[in-house]
Amino acid sequence: MFTDREDAGRQLADLLRAGLKGRDALVLGVPRGGVVVAAEVARALGLELDVVIASKLGAPGQPEYAVGAVDADGDVSIVSGMRLPPGYIEQEAEARLAEVHRRQEMYRQGRPAPGVRDRVVVVVDDGIATGLTIRKAVEYLRRHHAAHVIVAVPVASAATARQMRDEGLDLVVMKEPAHFSAVGQFYREFDQTSDAEVLALLDATMGPESCPP
Repeated sequence: MFTDREDAGRQLADLLRAGLKGRDALVLGVPRGGVVVAAEVARALGLELDVVIASKLGAPGQPEYAVGAVDADGDVSIVSGMRLPPGYIEQEAEARLAEVHRRQEMYRQGRPAPGVRDRVVVVVDDGIATGLTIRKAVEYLRRHHAAHVIVAVPVASAATARQMRDEGLDLVVMKEPAHFSAVGQFYREFDQTSDAEVLALLDATMGPESCPP
C-alpha cells in the first residue's frame, strides 16, 4: 500500500536509480495522476520531465469501456475481435485525437516537446489495469526513434504485466497483485489530480533545453 502518488514516485525512483545511472534519460508522465508519480522520479534522479499522451477509444454508449487507443500522431489500435458500427472508430479517433492535441498544448504552454530520438525514455503512470493506452504511448515513442522505452509504475495487474512482458515491453513494477480491481485500491490517498497540479509540476521540473523530436 502506497501512502499517495508522491510516496509511490519516490519508491519507484529508488528502484530505477541503478539502471538509469549515467544514461541520457527522459521521464514522461501519463496525465494526470501519472505526472505526479513521474515528477517525483524525475526530481529524485535529476532528469527532465514531460508528458506523453494517448487516449482510449470508448465503446458506443459506453465511453469508459475501451475498444482501442489513439496516439498523438493519429495512429489507431483496435482491440481484436471488436464488432463496431461502420465509421465509428474513425469518428471516435478524430474526437479523441483532438483532445490529445488540446491537452498537449495546455500542458506545454508553448514549450517545445523534448527530443526522444536516441534517448532512454521512462514512461510513468500511477498504475496499469489493462495497459491499452500505455502500450499506445510506447508505440508512439518507438516510432519517434527512442533508443529504449521503459514503462515504470508502482502497481500493475499481474495478468497485464505478464502480457506486456510477453509482448517485449521493458516493464518495471513494484507490486503485481493477482487480485486487481482498480489502481486506487493500492493507495491510501488517491484523489483526482487536476490540470492545474499537472501544470505546476511541469513548470517546476521541465528542462528549458527541450527541443522537438
